[in-house]
Amino acid sequence: MIKLLTERLWSDSFTFLLIFTVAVGILLYYYFFHANPKTIPEGDGWWGDREQQDMQEDETVHSFTIETSEEMIQDLHYRMDHTRFTPPLEDSRFQYGFNSSYLRKIMSYWRKDYNWKKQLELLNQFPHFRTRIEGIDIHFVHVKPPHLPQGQTAIPLMMIHGWPGSFYEFYKIIPQLTDPVSHGLSQQETFEVICPSIPGYGFSEAPRKKGFNSIAAARVFCKLMQRLGFDRFYVQGGDWGSLIATNMAQMKPQNVKGIHLNFFPNARMGLKILPSLLLGQYAPSLVGFTQTDVERMYPFVKKNVYDLLKESGYMHIQGTKPDSPGCALNDSPVGLAAYILEKFSTWTNKDFRDLEDGGLTRKFSLDELLTNVMIYWVSGSITSSMRLYKENLGADFQNRVDAKVGVYVPAGMAAFPNELMHIPLVWARQKYKKIMTFSYMSRGGHFAAFEEPDLLAEDLRNFVQTVEKSA
Repeated sequence: MIKLLTERLWSDSFTFLLIFTVAVGILLYYYFFHANPKTIPEGDGWWGDREQQDMQEDETVHSFTIETSEEMIQDLHYRMDHTRFTPPLEDSRFQYGFNSSYLRKIMSYWRKDYNWKKQLELLNQFPHFRTRIEGIDIHFVHVKPPHLPQGQTAIPLMMIHGWPGSFYEFYKIIPQLTDPVSHGLSQQETFEVICPSIPGYGFSEAPRKKGFNSIAAARVFCKLMQRLGFDRFYVQGGDWGSLIATNMAQMKPQNVKGIHLNFFPNARMGLKILPSLLLGQYAPSLVGFTQTDVERMYPFVKKNVYDLLKESGYMHIQGTKPDSPGCALNDSPVGLAAYILEKFSTWTNKDFRDLEDGGLTRKFSLDELLTNVMIYWVSGSITSSMRLYKENLGADFQNRVDAKVGVYVPAGMAAFPNELMHIPLVWARQKYKKIMTFSYMSRGGHFAAFEEPDLLAEDLRNFVQTVEKSA
């Protein structure tokens, strides 16, 4: 009897040990080989005419000039002259959206004083190109350094805009990056800058099929850089541009030398941030916060819940049914201006909601603001631009493949004080595993390159210098 019990116990122990060993082996295999993927699939796509999908794609890069007809401008003026304005509430300022009293002044300037021909010359001062990728024409600005010492190679840099911006946001920063000597800067970091229009924005053709999200845009832009002959390059972005830059780094880490972002929210922070969120205000150093983090984040509910709710209504509309408001905005230049320019007010500084003029001309000129609006108007791209929200947010955004993968290329973060939300370094590291520089910028908001080109250029140059030295 004892012998039988002994044999039974030995047999059970052996079985348990075997099961335990196999389980541990599976867990270790999963941890080392499956738990931490470092790239996302590149995939492929076709967004143009279905009839041309099986044809060999023309990879020619064509020069491009922005042009408009006299009939288009006459139609614009006719629509402006027949606008119906709604009177604002008393003392409402910009708290209900764009104040229509100030909108009348904007429209008067646009109709009588704004010189579109002059702005066209300004837009065409840099070389423009288009090339077909995945069935659609991709527009981009490509600026090479005018002066480069013999033996020195320019640093390839792609800069990606967001919504409701455009490639034009980078016009004030491009000269500092491509011609630093003329701006009293060191020519050691001299860039060759490529500024594409996201498909569906400006003069890039809009996708004709559903599903064109930031991952698809990242793949298209990687193909663009490859077509231009760049094997290794940097990427800079804000707003959607930051997500596309992130996806490019996740997709092609062997090609992306580094990414520099001025907007870097993390979709999957979840409960990981709860301890630092609760303790950060009282013991910031204990959870990795700085005093600047505390000042920018707290009171947390007001700054990160209530204020965001005030500014995110558009996101819900565009993330669910973008074509409905798009139909109206594409038909009314005044409605389009109100919708776009209101973002350049409150996203530059939330306190501008309390001003009669929305503070619009405190950081931008009316010509700059209206030229960005004109890019949307003459290209008829407002509806297709808003669809990017639907394509990204309409699916399970937090469980998408890129949300589960970290970023392992060098990253530089520029945290502007008036950004829509502040992300401290300790939170950013959950997503970006190799942060080389993290800067608390002294001033500025969401449209960093457009609003504070000097500050952004300096921080970008410092980041690239840091990466190059470390290499």
